[in-house]
Amino acid sequence: MFDWEDLRYFSAFVSAGSLSGAAKTLAVDHATVARRIAALEAALNLKLVDRRARAYLVTEHGLQVAAYAQQMQGASFALEHFASAGQGQIEGQVVLSAPPALLGSLIARRCGELFARYPALQLKLVGSKSRASLARREADIAISLTRPTEPTLVAQLLGHLQYRLYASPDYLRRNPPATYIGYDASQAKSPQQRWLQQQAEGGPFVLHSNDLRIQAEAAAGGAGIVCLPAFMAEEHQLQPVRRDGGSMSIEIWLAVHEDARDTPRIKAVIGFIQSCLQPLLRL
Repeated sequence: MFDWEDLRYFSAFVSAGSLSGAAKTLAVDHATVARRIAALEAALNLKLVDRRARAYLVTEHGLQVAAYAQQMQGASFALEHFASAGQGQIEGQVVLSAPPALLGSLIARRCGELFARYPALQLKLVGSKSRASLARREADIAISLTRPTEPTLVAQLLGHLQYRLYASPDYLRRNPPATYIGYDASQAKSPQQRWLQQQAEGGPFVLHSNDLRIQAEAAAGGAGIVCLPAFMAEEHQLQPVRRDGGSMSIEIWLAVHEDARDTPRIKAVIGFIQSCLQPLLRL
C-alpha cells in the first residue's frame, strides 16, 4: 500500500512542473519532494518520472497516476466541504485570490468588520493577476476580471468596474505634452491597456509597470496620464483628464467550487466580498 502523503507530493510536482516549484508549494526542500516521488514509485512498482540531468520528466504512467491523484484530491475536497456545510459554524480559514488592487483597497481595509462579526474566521488573501485554480485548492474563492470557464465552478458576475484617464492636479495645471503610464508586456493584451493605447493615439509611454498601484503612484508624482478605476484615483488624489466622461468597463467575476458554495464560512466571506465591492460596481 502506498503512502497518501507520497501521492500528494507527486501531485504537487506534476502541477508545479518541477521539483523546486513543488518544494515551494509544499514549503519543503526539493530533496524531500524527490524522495517522496521515489517512495511512491517503489510502492506502486511504476516508473513515474524520467530523471534527466536538469529536470524530471513525467512518464505516461506518471500522467495516469497524477490524474488519479487529482480525482482523489477532488473527492477529499468535496468531503471536507460536505462535512463543514452540515456543521453550521462559521469558523476556520478561507483563502481568497483576487487582483492585488481589489484586495488591498476594497477588501483588506474592511476585514475588521468581518472578524468582528465572525471571530473564529480567518482569511488568507492572495494577490494574483491570474485566477488561482479552485479545482487544485489554490484558493477557496477567486475574484477575476474574466469569466471562469472551469466546469466545476459556480461563477457570479458582481458587476462592471469603470476605468478612466487620470492625472495629478499639478500635471493638469502644467498641461505638458501628454505622456502616459501603462502596463508592461506581461499585461499588454489586457482590455485596460488596449483602451489606454487607443486613447493615447500614439502618444509616448514614459513608464510601464505590471502593478497598477505603482502606476497610480507614478501618476500622483506627475509622471503622466494613467488608466485607473475611480477608487484608486481617489486614493491617490488624481483628477479626471477628460470631463466628457470617456471610460471603459471591466467585468468583475466571483467564482467558487461547486462543492464549497454551501459551506458556512465560504458563504459568509462571499457575502462580505459582495458588500465590499457592490457600492463601487455598475451592474
